[in-house]
Amino acid sequence: MVCAEKTQSELANVLGVSPQQPVSPTWADHQYTCRFAYSSGQLVLTVKELSSWSETLSYFHGLGSQLGDTGSLSGLGQGAFTTQNGSVVARKDWKVLLVDISGLPAQFGVPATSSADVADTVADVIMGCWAGD
Repeated sequence: MVCAEKTQSELANVLGVSPQQPVSPTWADHQYTCRFAYSSGQLVLTVKELSSWSETLSYFHGLGSQLGDTGSLSGLGQGAFTTQNGSVVARKDWKVLLVDISGLPAQFGVPATSSADVADTVADVIMGCWAGD
């Protein structure tokens, strides 16, 4: 889902740039990871699949403690927040998405946009896919 060709195409459309190499997902410990390598940096998407609401909420809040929850985002999944570096964490059902922008420059894409805005945009695209948009 986060690494699917359709998602890659949608992200290239909204970011104005395509990855330099094929996106190859990994799966370990119920976590799906996808690295998008660009000439000026990388974007990493991870989706952790959990098995209950309590597990999901515990993992979600744990990321908030670990990464520094700097404020909630409305309209994104069933809960979302930004982190100290501008990355975005969002949850829907028993899945938690992390849009990690730590490998991107402060301005990214065409036209250049703040990496924090890139994180919001990417999370919105992924959540739209999860909702069937």
